[in-house]
Amino acid sequence: MSDAPTLQSFIAGRWIGQHGAQALRSALDGHVLAYSHEERPDFAEAVDFARAHGLAELMAMDFQQRAQRLKALALYLAEHKEQLYALSHHSGATRADSWIDIEGGNATLFSYAGIGSRELPSGNLVHEGPAIPLGKQGHFAGSHILVPRAGVAVHINAFNFPIWGMLEKFAPTFLAGMPCIVKPATATSYLTEAVVRLMHASGLLPAGSLQLVIGSTGDLLDRLQGQDVVTFTGSADTAAKLRVTPNLIRHSVPFTAEADSLNCAILGPDVNPGSEEFELYLKEVVREMTTKAGQKCTAIRRAIVPAKHLDAVASGLRERLAKVVVGDPSLEGVRMGALASHDQQRDVGERVRALLQSCDQLFGASDGFAPRGEGVAEGAFFAPTLLQARDPHADGGAHDIEAFGPVSTLMAYHDLDEALALAARGKGSLVASLVTADRAVAAKAIPVAAAWHGRLLVLDSEAAKESTGHGSPLPQLKHGGPGRAGGGEELGGLRAVKHYLQRAAVQGSPSMLSAVTGEYVRGAEVIETEVHPFRRYFDELRIGESLLTHRRTVTEADLVNFGCLSGDHFYMHFDEIAAKASQFGKRIAHGYFVLSAAAGLFVSPGEGPVLANYGLDTLRFINPVGIGDTIQARLTCKRKIDQGRTSPLGQPQGVVAWDVEVTNQLGELVASYDILTLVLKKRLRPVRASSRPLVAPTGIPRPCRSDQRSR
Repeated sequence: MSDAPTLQSFIAGRWIGQHGAQALRSALDGHVLAYSHEERPDFAEAVDFARAHGLAELMAMDFQQRAQRLKALALYLAEHKEQLYALSHHSGATRADSWIDIEGGNATLFSYAGIGSRELPSGNLVHEGPAIPLGKQGHFAGSHILVPRAGVAVHINAFNFPIWGMLEKFAPTFLAGMPCIVKPATATSYLTEAVVRLMHASGLLPAGSLQLVIGSTGDLLDRLQGQDVVTFTGSADTAAKLRVTPNLIRHSVPFTAEADSLNCAILGPDVNPGSEEFELYLKEVVREMTTKAGQKCTAIRRAIVPAKHLDAVASGLRERLAKVVVGDPSLEGVRMGALASHDQQRDVGERVRALLQSCDQLFGASDGFAPRGEGVAEGAFFAPTLLQARDPHADGGAHDIEAFGPVSTLMAYHDLDEALALAARGKGSLVASLVTADRAVAAKAIPVAAAWHGRLLVLDSEAAKESTGHGSPLPQLKHGGPGRAGGGEELGGLRAVKHYLQRAAVQGSPSMLSAVTGEYVRGAEVIETEVHPFRRYFDELRIGESLLTHRRTVTEADLVNFGCLSGDHFYMHFDEIAAKASQFGKRIAHGYFVLSAAAGLFVSPGEGPVLANYGLDTLRFINPVGIGDTIQARLTCKRKIDQGRTSPLGQPQGVVAWDVEVTNQLGELVASYDILTLVLKKRLRPVRASSRPLVAPTGIPRPCRSDQRSR
């Protein structure tokens, strides 16, 4: 055994593993980089530690604080990324390949930190409103809430992205308040171990929030319960086996898979050789064949092209592939490195041989394949290989066999319907691309293809200016797909966070719903005091604190003046005859005049804690306001979000959402919306919140009801 280090698992707050077991070799020259460890982790201890310590530590923070912690982790990893690049080199990755894994993983942390800061409340409960009236008199209502699942997430990851693959699952899990146990693929686990060591060294990880398993998962899945979650990334075959683990079925443990799939790229029937879209197609196919040496679950495995352009596409791809320099990524000019392991090299070779039973080889190892670099003969290199299906409609072949490397198969079609039928033969995939300049082609193809693919890229010369490409999942969008692709969903912004939260329906009086959700619900009791709510600091303001304004009667002069000021001379505001013939039967006020007039009624004009209004949400105009109508507004503190931020002047501040109801003289609702404001705080928020219950009581008193329209 060489003097290479033994990797360690991070279990129950300590690193374990002293004796080497499986040798992990450099993909470049075959030398031993590290060993997995021989010791078997105590998975009962791991799960118990996550439940006892991880949950408690994470629940001592709220969504906003966990978002801040993710951002701090991302900044820390960015400062130490070069040591990860140096190690990633041995997985066969070029600098550009490693950028996807390292910078992509870090960008995902930043992205979820932003999602948490912008879209999640203070506290550990998300109100999925609006509340729904369930009674005729407004005394009974229902809504939905989301809370942390009070369980453990187990993430089983693939070998191709040992850093990003871990972080893209960790980020939404952490934000949701769920501790996780990560099991990377052994072949490249030395990279996952390195990034977990950095995260641990940062001091930013709450105890038990992240544990690492090097090697087998043993009986880990047998120790999970109904509140837990399992996610898997890897082969469809392994996903199918894990999905039917008896204990997971017995306890209805959610299991989601993101599996390798036979993704496709369709060249539109409108695209001709020499056009910009034609060159984009060639570039995209070659990029997906050679980036990470084709070891991407999103790589293009099937290139579906018009029969009339088959030869032109084949010629263009061969010409581009011939220019790809393969070898040690540290050498100047090398564009493609090795496969991640020698086992992977053997597997891809076997699958290419299987594909050749139904395909012809158009480009491969016989076309001048000679990896550059010292010791590369012992590396896990594989030649870019382009195949062509003899009969694209035949069973088996490229519709069923995936060579997880720099391999793609050309398929010819005669019309768009045939192209879409061939795409569907992949039985479900993560992503498909359509390269076309014709919007009618896209409008016809995308709704059909969407049934079979989790993500769809429509690429033309305009999108190409900023497109991230066929193979780039983004944290803001869903990553996953139906059928063979596993049926699961990852990433997707707030959607991913909600996967680790438990949804429950809650029924009760509006006041009770307000108390539970920590958010004002229409019809709940409100707090009216002699102090205008806009005079309260963020810290002082209570949910439900409300102001019922004085009244204002709308005049014809109001319409004329607002029309002249805004330039809005729409006939419903000025043409007496046309307005009388309309469904309203009269001239009506501008909707934005109603908003402006309401603001004039409820705004406190003097200098105070409210700094700025930065937006409106849920705006609706319900009933028209005519000349002679009298309007009144109720302003109520609906929601407070403490993002832990300060203004450019260093002033601590929070976000307050106000519920606004504008009514007429009959008590009818004429306009309804939320207004968002920045409000000063009297004091800085503590860096670390103390432990507290999942839902803090709001303490809303009962002086009056919001359906009272006068003082």
